[in-house]
Amino acid sequence: MKNRMWINLVMAILVAGLFFTVSCAKKTVVTDTTTIEDQEKVEAATDAKAAAQAEAERIAQQKLEDQMAGEKALKQAKAMAAKKRFENQDIHFEYDSSDLSSMAKMVLKEKAAWLKANYSAAVTIEGHCDERGTTEYNLALGERRASTSKSYLINLGVAASRLNTISYGEEQPKDSSETESAYRKNRRAHFAID
Repeated sequence: MKNRMWINLVMAILVAGLFFTVSCAKKTVVTDTTTIEDQEKVEAATDAKAAAQAEAERIAQQKLEDQMAGEKALKQAKAMAAKKRFENQDIHFEYDSSDLSSMAKMVLKEKAAWLKANYSAAVTIEGHCDERGTTEYNLALGERRASTSKSYLINLGVAASRLNTISYGEEQPKDSSETESAYRKNRRAHFAID
């Protein structure tokens, strides 16, 4: 909105300057000593000067529009990068726990800030577990992990109506190998923008 206002202001100044220049231009009066050819040369020079000024104003306007387009593209790129970061950054949990670590709380604060800035976005929080434990137990643990994340976001000021939860238990592992590193990756809450 401010950029549009600045463009309009610059255009008004340029148009006023053009009118002022044209209206204040010295007119050549044909006298006995001035020939028609001299008058035509002066008028041609005046016209050329006005045309050059108009071209300079057009170029300035084009540069301003190009700059605004570049700023808009940069803003869109930053917004897309922030959205991608939101979706790709999971929070992780300790074995058999749904408690939030200090790192998880920090990530959730970033997610809450993004959600506040993108007030139309709704999110599904997916609870995941490693493969140890029964299917029923892991589904319940995944639900607790998703619910804990949701509660923390609500406490940070995100509307509950924008947050949904689902538990996948052990059904969708991030890493299917049977190592402690893989188990650590699988104990997570994932945030999917609806």
